[in-house]
Amino acid sequence: MTTPPSRKRPGVRGDLFDPGCPTRRLLDRIGTKWVSMVVKLLAEAAPGEVRFAELQRRMPGISQKMLSVTLRNLTRDGLVARRVEPTVPPQVHYSITDLGSSLEIRLAALRDWAETHMADIDRFRADQTP
Repeated sequence: MTTPPSRKRPGVRGDLFDPGCPTRRLLDRIGTKWVSMVVKLLAEAAPGEVRFAELQRRMPGISQKMLSVTLRNLTRDGLVARRVEPTVPPQVHYSITDLGSSLEIRLAALRDWAETHMADIDRFRADQTP
């Protein structure tokens, strides 16, 4: 059996088995529940901004550190914009970028799929339990 052509060249688009695959790299960055929650909350606020404390309040279970890391990574990737007001203490505001909004459309489709099919998955899992 021969290897598919896309497996012969590293970095080829669409080869999930290649660490350089764009899809795999994106999933490594956004594949957490916290990322999808932040993107959803900021998209709902668009075109406005949301302060850090408000995001944390609306995301039960997230620690301050995890929210900071998630926002830093989303900002670094260009999905979220950060604005600091020079007050004492500084007020930090976050908003979704156009790139982040385009991601939210795809994440919304995934949420729709989950809401439609999660009961089926739960049922299959229950059937497998001894």
